[in-house]
Amino acid sequence: MTKRYNIPIFIPHEGCPNDCVFCNQKKITGLETSVTPSMAAQVIEKHLNFLPDDAVIEAAFFGGSFTGLSLEKQEAFLQTAAAYHGRIAGIRMSTRPDYISDDVLVLAKRYGVTMIELGLQSADDRVLQLNGRGHGFVDTKLAVEKIRAYGIGVGLQMMLGMYGSTPEKDMQTATCVIGLSPDCVRIYPTVVLKDTRLEALYRSGEYTPYTLEQAVGITADILQCMRNFQIPVIRMGLHASEELQSTGDLVAGPFHPAFGELVESRLWRRKIEKEILEKGITKGELIIAVRPDEVSKVVGHRKINRQYFYEKYGIILRCIQEQK
Repeated sequence: MTKRYNIPIFIPHEGCPNDCVFCNQKKITGLETSVTPSMAAQVIEKHLNFLPDDAVIEAAFFGGSFTGLSLEKQEAFLQTAAAYHGRIAGIRMSTRPDYISDDVLVLAKRYGVTMIELGLQSADDRVLQLNGRGHGFVDTKLAVEKIRAYGIGVGLQMMLGMYGSTPEKDMQTATCVIGLSPDCVRIYPTVVLKDTRLEALYRSGEYTPYTLEQAVGITADILQCMRNFQIPVIRMGLHASEELQSTGDLVAGPFHPAFGELVESRLWRRKIEKEILEKGITKGELIIAVRPDEVSKVVGHRKINRQYFYEKYGIILRCIQEQK
């Protein structure tokens, strides 16, 4: 199977007209200075030096609201990435739903943009308002229609546990996302970062983030829903810099470096537990045949699933390689 890679080029806060209550992207990316096209070229060169020659590679402009940049600056970045055509199969970008226009899409199409990811965050207008997003869900729906009209793929990014949200509202957002039939989805549980308005709300007691257990459970529910409709979920959990984890800038919330694996493990736990209950299995050894790359998900991060089944049912979980 051909492997796919993104070359992430983070442009923190560039082009973003709002300061959302949860946002401090310089803390997330570890970048404190503006990124230039020449710096973007260096990032691309560095990644191309070690990525496989037969891989499908895309340059990905993340971290801000790319289409909020001036058209001139957008074109400079897109020209930089397009210069590597041959090694790079396409370009993707992340932006706000209310920063999509015909001028932006004409430019994107010209330079081979293959995917535009929209940070819709929530489908609940009240939640969007409380978090200072500056747009409503209708803007997301209109943006999706516009992007598709230009033949460009659409990705959607949603946040769980935002200020003013609930598990029920998060599940409703997932339902709305499924209704838009995106080409891919990213799911980010909200965390509290230093020097944000959300930190003040957290310290005053007005905001309580999800626990890790809550975030894993709700994300597992949503992941299963997405899979039921064949919608790829390409990331779960914040991709954070080493600095974020080591300097105390992460104040609170369900951050875990292996969050996606925790979610996958939870789905396996549910599947196995369903089989145990349906078949009335009690104690002994339960052998599960899986692909080699699924073993860690079945046994769980630090073997948490294996421990769960032994403590709850007295069952020893063992994995063997699935026969082709």
